Amino acid sequence: MSQTAVALSPTAREAIAEALNQSVAETAVTTMLAQNFHWNVTGMSFGPLHALFQEIYEDHFTAQDDLAERIRALAVFAEGTLAGMIARSKVSEFEGEADAKTMIAKMLEAQETLASTVHGAGELAAEHGDTLTEDLCIARGQVHEKFAWMLRAHLQ
Repeated sequence: MSQTAVALSPTAREAIAEALNQSVAETAVTTMLAQNFHWNVTGMSFGPLHALFQEIYEDHFTAQDDLAERIRALAVFAEGTLAGMIARSKVSEFEGEADAKTMIAKMLEAQETLASTVHGAGELAAEHGDTLTEDLCIARGQVHEKFAWMLRAHLQ
């Protein structure tokens, strides 16, 4: 039986929100990573990669808001600082120049990390009967797995 956010125990809400805050942090760092690569990609694959990185950062920008609003629906504070997100994220920033292959590999790693993180958040939500959060996490996982597949195809 599905529970509303209000019906969840405070402990369950906090645990789910913590997992979602992790997802927001990694999404935010990946958003900036994609924008960095969008701005700086060069070479023979410039056109398709420029467009793909833009598609990723536009998707992720919206996703940050969806995830953070779900945290607030759970009546928990949503992390809103860049420093906090960078400190929490398992996805790291990329500094300096890189070739397209390095950019693709780094973005692939970020997408796989995000897919794993939202999967874990979704499983936690499911354990507590929070189907709304579970559904959001399933949808986000599908997006990250699709982006990972697209990136992987560039490396073959």
